[in-house]
Order: sequence, then structure tokens, then C-alpha cells
Amino acid sequence: MNNRFKKSIGNEFDAKRWIPLIPLLFLAVIAVSQNANTEQKPNILFIAVDDLRPELNVYGANHIQSPNLDKLGAESMVFERAYCNIPVCGASRASIMTGLRPTWNRFIDYKTRKDEEASSVPSLPYTFKKSGYKTVSIGKVYHNRNDDKKAWDYIWHPGFENRGYVLPKNIKYNQKGDNGPAYEMADVLDTAYADGKIANKAIADINELSKSNQPFFLAVGFMKPHLPFTAPKKYWDLYDSNDIQLPKNFSQPESTPSKAFHSYGELRQYQDIPKRKEGDVDEEQAKTLIHGYYAAVSYVDAQIGRVLQELDRLGLSENTIVVLWGDHGWNLGNHKIWCKHSTFESSLRTPLFLKVPGKTEGQHSKDIAEFIDIYPTLCDLTKIEKPKHLDGISLKPILEGKRSDKDYAVSKFKDAVALIKGDLFYTEWLNEKGEIQERMLFDHSTDPWELENLAEQASHKATVKQLSKELREKWGDEFYKEVE
Repeated sequence: MNNRFKKSIGNEFDAKRWIPLIPLLFLAVIAVSQNANTEQKPNILFIAVDDLRPELNVYGANHIQSPNLDKLGAESMVFERAYCNIPVCGASRASIMTGLRPTWNRFIDYKTRKDEEASSVPSLPYTFKKSGYKTVSIGKVYHNRNDDKKAWDYIWHPGFENRGYVLPKNIKYNQKGDNGPAYEMADVLDTAYADGKIANKAIADINELSKSNQPFFLAVGFMKPHLPFTAPKKYWDLYDSNDIQLPKNFSQPESTPSKAFHSYGELRQYQDIPKRKEGDVDEEQAKTLIHGYYAAVSYVDAQIGRVLQELDRLGLSENTIVVLWGDHGWNLGNHKIWCKHSTFESSLRTPLFLKVPGKTEGQHSKDIAEFIDIYPTLCDLTKIEKPKHLDGISLKPILEGKRSDKDYAVSKFKDAVALIKGDLFYTEWLNEKGEIQERMLFDHSTDPWELENLAEQASHKATVKQLSKELREKWGDEFYKEVE
């Protein structure tokens, strides 16, 4: 070693002491590099399914043909008591993506835009993008396809051409500016409908994303089983309308407030459904509608399966967290109503699967989960710092075998606000001053079909008072705040 180098590092440098350490230093550098590789951030596959009920095999509904969701459930933590925070598409999705509760003035209906009602809040995909993820939106993720545009590296949507019909006779209705029938059975390939195209695009993008060292947040939003119930004939053939049973709560008891029911205007837009003045859907047509819904579920199950199989084929499953959720519940004649738009359990309870490699293997949780909990959970699982604004809590402790710190959910639709706690489902209809107009209470331990409203019974007066107090404590400090 020359004298200039020795002088530059100090007069006490002893080359004989340092030379033997050089191999150890080299090994340390390799170890650090390998450790960095093993700590690579997991990918996120974020699957949204429009109007999907928890009426699946994995939830005990053995009449449903959903082999791919069954397989995913067997690899996931399945949340048996997951609830949306508002049962309408646009608002529910904005709430999930921001981790914010709906309020009296924020996240109201299907037209909700995150950019307009929570513009200053970093969304879930935006937080991941800023943390080094490639963020891609395919299909129906937000209700408005270009909402929260800055959160995505790019957005792809197949559009709503001909309202999803493929048969010429039904397309003609749409071309005239009218809705066609509420269901369609066509002997076509899966890719004739939008969800087949969405699956194709997701598969192509997964292949491209697999070539990069950058982790990805891939959101894939499927459109079925949303109305109209359109699916290839082979999925209709899986079911027989004669075998379909109407729900046990195919009625409207007098004890339930009239405000709880609605005329299911979303369904009545279709040309083969009786108008409001013509009465309700009869039992025969009800079974056909349920048949169509089941066919659409099996169709979208097949498309989800194609995407998951590609993830497996490319060897990405071992480092990809999969989240699957339906944006809200859906009534299939429950309470003699259809669609969502209520605070009955059939409108609020949703499927929620969370597959985490090395952690989940088909466990089921009965802890109450809210959709606003998804955002902080994904942050915790990927070691990304959680934004300060989040209203939900992480579900990660449940994945580790612990009980949740939260035993309730709060959901809202228009002037109805519901508290779910234990087996109790309590709803108040309010005015803008917070004054109670109507209320209902169901105890699912004795009345799972919600047929007897207990809210006005003297024996439940103390319970109602306590639930009303807790509802106001838990709906959030901003509940009556104006949207900025």
C-alpha cells in the first residue's frame, strides 16, 4: 500500500489487520443485497365485483356454481360479517378507496366522484403509487371511469356499449334509447360480454407487469352480476328455474317501517318488468330473475378464475396479495324488494376475501369488518405508512389469529343510518337536524330474516336507547359536516 493512501486514512492504519476482513465485508454486501430482494413489496390484485351477494359456496350456499371463488376462498381469510358502508355503487367505491365513512353530505349516491367529494384525500391506489407501485385500473373500479385519475398509471375500461346486450333484438331497445329486458341468455363465447374482455385485458396486463421489478397494484373491476343479468347460455344451463326457492322473507311485515322498503326503480327501468303502478314482480318472474342472477355469478366466477390462473402460471401468486369484494349487497326479492338501496342485511352484507401468501389458508372470521378497513389493512400488510385521515382499522390482527378491536359497523343510505353490533341491526331515519323520524331493530340471533321489528316494543326500550347513543358516537365526527 503506498504512503499517500496510508496517510489519507490515518497514520495508525494497519494493512495486515484489515486485509483478512475484506472477504467478510464482501459477504456482508451480498447479504444486504439478498435481504433487500427478500423484502420486495408484495403485489396487490384488487378485484371488485359489481352487486355480488355473499351467496356463494364458501358462505354455505351450495346451490351456487362458483368453483373459482371456492378455490380462492380456500386460500384466503373469508370474512363472514363484512359490511359495505353505503349500499350504492359510486358512493361505496369512493368510500372504500378513500377509507372515509359516508356522511350526511358526502358519498350519497351512484354519481359520487372521489375527485369532487374527497379531492384533498390520498386514495388507496394513490398511496401505493407514491410508495413505488405501478397502479393499473381495469374495468369498473370507480363508478366513473376517469375518477381519481392521478392515482393510476393508466386506466382501461371496455365501455357500456349496448348496455351489455349481444342479441340483436335486445340491442334494438338500447338503440331506441330504451332499456331492453332485465336478462339475456345468448349462445356465445365468454368474451362476447364485457367481463370476458376485462379478464382478457387483466391477463395481458399481468403478463406485462410480470416483466418488471416494480411491484404492482392491479385493480380489476367486473361488471356482473349487475343488471341486466346477461351471460352465455352455458351458465344459464347450470341452473333450473323450477329448483329455485324464493327467500324466506319474501314479504313486508307491518311492524317494519314503510321507509325501509322501496319500489326498486333500478329494476323497473327494464322493459319486461312491471311499472310501479302495475304492482310487484310475481313469483314466476322472481324465479327467472334469480336464475339470471345466478347465471351471471357463475359467468363472472369463470372470468375471475382465468385471471387467478394466469397469476399462478406466471409464478406471481407467491408474492401477490389478493383482495376480492362486492361493492354492496343485493336484494333478490328479500322483503319483496330488488336491487340494493336499503339498510336490511341483504343490502349491506358483502363478500370479502383476503388472500395473503403464507398467512391465509381458508380461515373464516366472524369478526365484523367494514369496507373502510380495507385501506389500512393493505397498508399494514405491505408496510406502507397509513395516511392520517383513515376512518377504518386494520384487519391484520385477525389474519394473525387475534380478535378485532372493533365490534361494530355503521352503514348509511340517504336518511337511514344503521348500526350493526353483535346480532343487533339498528336503523334510524333522520332529518338534517339529527331528529329521529322512524327506527327499526332486528335481533339476528332469533330473527335472521328480519321479520319482526323490535324498536317500538317496550321490552327493548333500553336497548334502543343505548344503540341510538352508540350510533352517534360511532358514525364519525364529520357526519353532519358540509362537503368542502
